[in-house]
Amino acid sequence: METVLNLKWNLSFEDLYAREGLARIDARFAEYLDASLRDRMLEARTTELTRKQDSELMVDLAPHVEDFIGELFGIGGEIRALQAKHNLLEPLYSVKRRFVQKKAISGVSEAQAETINGAALAAELESIFNAPLTEAAFVEHVSKWLDDEPAHKAHLAVAQQYAAWAALSPAGKAKHHGGVLFRVPHKLDPLHLVPVEKITIDGIERMTFGQDHLRHREGFKLTDAGMDLAAAVDQAHYCIKCHNQSKDSCSTGLKEKDGSFKKSVFGVTLAGCPLEEKISEMNVVKQRGNSIGALAITTTDNPMCAGTGHRICNDCMKSCIFQKQDPVDIPQVETRTLKDVLELPWGFEIYSLLTRWNPLDFKRPVPKPDSGYKVLVVGLGPAGFTLSHHLMNDGHTVVAVDGLKIEPLDASISGVTPHGERVPFKPIRDVNELYESLDDRTMAGFGGVAEYGITVRWNKNFLKIIRLLLERRAQFHMFGGVRFGGTLTIDSAFDLGFDHIALCAGAGRPTVIPMKNGLARGVRQASDFLMALQLTGAAKANSLANLQLRMPIAVIGGGLTAIDTATESLAYYVVQVEKFLERYETLQREGVEVRKQWSAEEAATADEFLSHGRAIRAERAAAAAEGREPNLVALLNSWGGSTIAYRRRMIDSPSYTLNHEEVAKALEEGIRFAENLSPEAVEIDQYGHAAALLLKNAAGESVRMAAKSILVAAGTQPNTVLGREDPHNVFLDGKWFQAVDEEGQPVKPEKVAKPTVSRVLMSRRADGRAIS
Repeated sequence: METVLNLKWNLSFEDLYAREGLARIDARFAEYLDASLRDRMLEARTTELTRKQDSELMVDLAPHVEDFIGELFGIGGEIRALQAKHNLLEPLYSVKRRFVQKKAISGVSEAQAETINGAALAAELESIFNAPLTEAAFVEHVSKWLDDEPAHKAHLAVAQQYAAWAALSPAGKAKHHGGVLFRVPHKLDPLHLVPVEKITIDGIERMTFGQDHLRHREGFKLTDAGMDLAAAVDQAHYCIKCHNQSKDSCSTGLKEKDGSFKKSVFGVTLAGCPLEEKISEMNVVKQRGNSIGALAITTTDNPMCAGTGHRICNDCMKSCIFQKQDPVDIPQVETRTLKDVLELPWGFEIYSLLTRWNPLDFKRPVPKPDSGYKVLVVGLGPAGFTLSHHLMNDGHTVVAVDGLKIEPLDASISGVTPHGERVPFKPIRDVNELYESLDDRTMAGFGGVAEYGITVRWNKNFLKIIRLLLERRAQFHMFGGVRFGGTLTIDSAFDLGFDHIALCAGAGRPTVIPMKNGLARGVRQASDFLMALQLTGAAKANSLANLQLRMPIAVIGGGLTAIDTATESLAYYVVQVEKFLERYETLQREGVEVRKQWSAEEAATADEFLSHGRAIRAERAAAAAEGREPNLVALLNSWGGSTIAYRRRMIDSPSYTLNHEEVAKALEEGIRFAENLSPEAVEIDQYGHAAALLLKNAAGESVRMAAKSILVAAGTQPNTVLGREDPHNVFLDGKWFQAVDEEGQPVKPEKVAKPTVSRVLMSRRADGRAIS
């Protein structure tokens, strides 16, 4: 195995990070192409192509980009092996399309499928196969039978009935839920996207998932690894490649006849991918087995795709051409494509290279020459790190600051010492060198809301990858622990010589609900809980962080923050009481009389934690003895569980209308959802601690929800504190910053993702320097 990076054509590792080296790579690639394709590419760099011409050229060039990179990095064999994995899956998709979809389920209703005896058919097929019934065995035999249908008519009839049962009946779907062959699109009912059951507890109706839909979660490891290759490529096959007819609404949005964007039944604008990523084209190339080529297409519009995709964004899915049936799971294809490339030898370096040199980006294949401009980027969340990348590729120097402390990385991989000095860095052969288990990773501070807000449903190791894409570049400088408006002001920034200030500071303070006892112990803001949980390392076994949570838990709100808070509070409670029990027993063995120091309230809380900790320990022991997963959800729900209380219906909530998949994933972890409940007050116990949440239901009746922890996720306010701290430089327009045009005149921006005219400036000085 080659452990030293030896680039072809006398290129060095340093060339991958220098504009002059990237230009040499680009010139070498042009020579690599045949004359016709080279001429088309060079012409595209100097003339304006139609969107369709642009797409055709990208798809034609993509496999050549892949082959070129294979030669450049000396991994042609590994790339061909990855292509072969795709090719081996083709019979699966062929049988699914030709047999399962076109024959087996055609004209069969779900009710009819339920009457089929799937178990008997499975036994018959196993007898015919003389082997266990697996998807692979089914594909192998049915493929042969389809080559000579008359000779295998009887066998095909059995297989056809089984396929209908497996694809359409509840029992069949449950049996094959982890497979691809029998997973077929189903009609969508916008009002019933999440299959909930209703239970009544203490007089309050709550939505939940049945036992069969629950998913075991263990602590704070990654909870969703995403689709495997077979499932992701299946989605690429499902895509009908609308770009060929200029109908790729996943990218450009669904349009009305007058050109305006359509809205969903919930009033959500269907504008498609905010970046207008070339999704359909990516799917074409990924389906053909060219993962690097597909990633090259993705990174032309979305170079920071490590920060998007699965469990992050779904605007593309909401605008998919399939509006009445399951949409293509585009985020899964995108993330799988990235992971397939990262897992190649030198995969990180390949992805990194494509963010700086990309021959499919016809207007900016290499970074532009140094402009001499210096830009201050305030905030290193998704907006800040993405903007920083594009500014550098446009030739500008970037200094980025963030209020959080940013932990230094090993200088051998980042190229920056803890003191900010630039040093040589090594190429990364295996991306796993960068990865840590999420339940034990260092909270490095980089990534803003992606670090402290997004939960372990998403692989936060991608944050380190994104950071390295920026930090290794000489034009980028980063400082943590800087409060803009305090440590650094607008005037002092301009005095330091910055030509522009870009505010990427994220959301403002959380909304506080006015209710009696709203500041009692046990009540806290959900954002405060999530930040404390994720930035202090409270969930780690060796952490001493002080984050106390008691059951039952009530979460007020209906957005994705409420959803995340409900799931993380359940997971954290288990960790908390197990850790408490272990430390209590350790002190007992050491002879420490800890109880003498406790008040009556503390003793009662401690006994609660000890009791629950021992119950969890007993369930784990029983599960291990019986060879099953521990049923922690049942225990947690017996102690009151975690319930979201929302003032409207679940289908009206932002979490449901924007991303119902996250609602379903949360319900799988055992949370509950209570509708049409408006908070009025917090009931406290004799110690002044929260004991219950008092609410008013749709009928105007007062109801009581037992809750010793009440987490408020009622949205946020615009982050305009700078306007109040520095009114001479920053002006407000109501709750928002005042937008101005390039002449500095006040304007009213459109509040949509894709405005007709982009209005990003908020202040412009007479000398041309501005704030955006």
